[in-house]
Amino acid sequence: MTLEFATRYRQSSHIPPEPGKPYFIEKDMGDRAHLFTDLFTVYAGGEQTENTFNFFTCEGPKGDTIPAHVHPDTYEVFFVTDGAVRLFVEDTAGEQYEKLLAGGDFGFVPKNCPHAYRIERHGSRIVGVAAGPGGTFERFFENLGTPVDTLGPPSRPYIPEPHKFATVPQQYDVRFLPGHQWRTQ
Repeated sequence: MTLEFATRYRQSSHIPPEPGKPYFIEKDMGDRAHLFTDLFTVYAGGEQTENTFNFFTCEGPKGDTIPAHVHPDTYEVFFVTDGAVRLFVEDTAGEQYEKLLAGGDFGFVPKNCPHAYRIERHGSRIVGVAAGPGGTFERFFENLGTPVDTLGPPSRPYIPEPHKFATVPQQYDVRFLPGHQWRTQ
């Protein structure tokens, strides 16, 4: 049995709202949100880890490259458990890298490095962990996207309203890079 908690983010969550409390979450039952074509599921965040790291999954269909962005204070890892995901990263010297990650492959993105990804196969799943001195960004997904109770990616892409792009990313250590070009594609 998985316990439910009321949090400042949701009426009902399987994630306790404060640190220092052990908990367990059954498969796919974390806090879910749709953003663009993907389903993000948060299992642990800032409140549970005293802002030291977060743990989430992302799954979705084969699609377009998500917008290039950077986290000024956050390191991010990509561990692909299913399918294939192409990761694009630019280091602080401007050198660009592109790698197709398949099940069991790992990618690391240092803070201040522009990056993006593209899901290359339907049903792909990424396990993400992010950490850094600026805290955690897991609540970005449901604040820019939309919280959901359903399983699976959205049937139609969820495109945030334009005004959300002006406020939400900065609150969660995300800076979009409009017009950023990947020379590696």
